[in-house]
Amino acid sequence: MDHQAVLARYDRDIREGARPDGLGARVERVGAVVRQAADAEGWNGVLWSGLDETTADRAIAEQIDFFRCLGHEFEWKLYGHDLPGDLGARLVAAGFRPEPEEALMVAEVGGLGLDAELPEGVRVVPAVDAAGVDLVVDVHEKAFGTDGSRLRHRLLAQLAEQPDNVVAVVALAGDEPVSAARMELVPGTRFAGLWGGGTVEGWRGRGVYRALVAHRARVAADHGYRYLQVDASAMSRPILERLGFHVLSTTTPYVYAL
Repeated sequence: MDHQAVLARYDRDIREGARPDGLGARVERVGAVVRQAADAEGWNGVLWSGLDETTADRAIAEQIDFFRCLGHEFEWKLYGHDLPGDLGARLVAAGFRPEPEEALMVAEVGGLGLDAELPEGVRVVPAVDAAGVDLVVDVHEKAFGTDGSRLRHRLLAQLAEQPDNVVAVVALAGDEPVSAARMELVPGTRFAGLWGGGTVEGWRGRGVYRALVAHRARVAADHGYRYLQVDASAMSRPILERLGFHVLSTTTPYVYAL
């Protein structure tokens, strides 16, 4: 895989050419910034920018003014290869708070090991309705220790509005949800994004996360997608590297709270 070529395609197709992630959201390009504006429960933020030392501060101020008028907290999704090189420091100086850095990882679906097996007694079921979404959110809250209200809102909206573009799955041990994950298929591109993969404590290290990655990769392959993309935490990165993913850059959310 040509890392630089794939990264350039990712920037062009997924970031600069982003599509709204729900019917209530809109994506717009303003100068050298691409942003999404949604309701208070949706994702609001900057997806891509093409800035330099002379334009960055003004663009940052313009986005703060825009989202402040909407009344929404927002995120500037900064990548390690974005310019100018001190954009992160400029965001902090403007009042943004950085969250933990993650690795932007990409794999060619055809090069992945897809033979991962689930532990005995564990099965994967699709989450296609409110009951299934509740299971996904239950795992999310237990695995990450965070509130899942926004995730519930987002998944329910996606399943209602764009059911062909989202895949959500839960791993059950008997009737107990022990792991969950989702995948977003981006029409008109060669990328499918893996999101929210998490396993509850007590079931980690037993191959469930790996099996859910393999499951989603098979679905992506069936739909004709060439690449899988993940924003990987330090915990998931080694597993993904063993499966065949490569680090192309880093990504850090910079959050502006009103």
